[in-house]
Amino acid sequence: MNNQLLIGYDDRHTFLNRLSGSTKLLCFVGLSIIGMMTYDTRYLIGIMIFSLIVFHFSKIKYRDVKFVVNVIIGFSVLNLVMVYVFAPHYGVSIYGTEHLLLGSANHYFNLTTEQLFYEFNLLLKYTFAVPLALIFLMTTNPSEFAASLNKIGISYRVSYSVAIALRYIPDVQNDYRTISLAQQARGFEMSKKANFMTRIRGGVQILLPLIFSSLDRIEVISQAMELRRFGKGKKRTWYMAQKFQRNDYLALAIVALLIIIGIALFKVNGGRFWNPFKI
Repeated sequence: MNNQLLIGYDDRHTFLNRLSGSTKLLCFVGLSIIGMMTYDTRYLIGIMIFSLIVFHFSKIKYRDVKFVVNVIIGFSVLNLVMVYVFAPHYGVSIYGTEHLLLGSANHYFNLTTEQLFYEFNLLLKYTFAVPLALIFLMTTNPSEFAASLNKIGISYRVSYSVAIALRYIPDVQNDYRTISLAQQARGFEMSKKANFMTRIRGGVQILLPLIFSSLDRIEVISQAMELRRFGKGKKRTWYMAQKFQRNDYLALAIVALLIIIGIALFKVNGGRFWNPFKI
């Protein structure tokens, strides 16, 4: 079977796998927030290179995430096109200048260097965030992650809910693939041989049985948790609790430094945007 649809935890014996789940969460959230806030192209390129280097050391193969990456690329391109369609002069309003590349000055859908530069910044945001999200999903043990969340003060009920969601991502993907293969065995072509609209209709037909199978799984889990009186106590013990190690503190320090640099650039630039057109 094709494994490229599977996105979930896999122990690849890297230093990222050995980091605490809460460390990876804090790093991911911290970098994502500062990356979404800033529009300094230099800084975005820097954290994009950083995220790609970390992704390389995670030993995640492109073929393992090819499907998900292709879907994300498709939505990213669509988003960039929609940004231009609905606000083709937004870059001009941000940077305060206008350098025409295509069209005339009085034409609504003209293309300016400022608009391209703004959308390039958006592309950098997608590029740095996707590897970090994949690293977090594919190197974090759900059970250990739940214990780490509880350790930093989050309710164990919330922690366990997050762990269950992460744990069953591969199961939902497996169900999708199983239903898809069953549909194809009945003669409904959904492979790359079929045209795009046929594959879309096939995907919609899979959603209903997938929803029902997910609801069945939810009911089984909830009944099992009720039988074990889950949530009755104020505290609970964790089988896979992990203490912070030296590498955890080092990773947090590196990310904190990157965040401080990003915040410092706000003051240097006089705001979130770096404007190369006024240099």
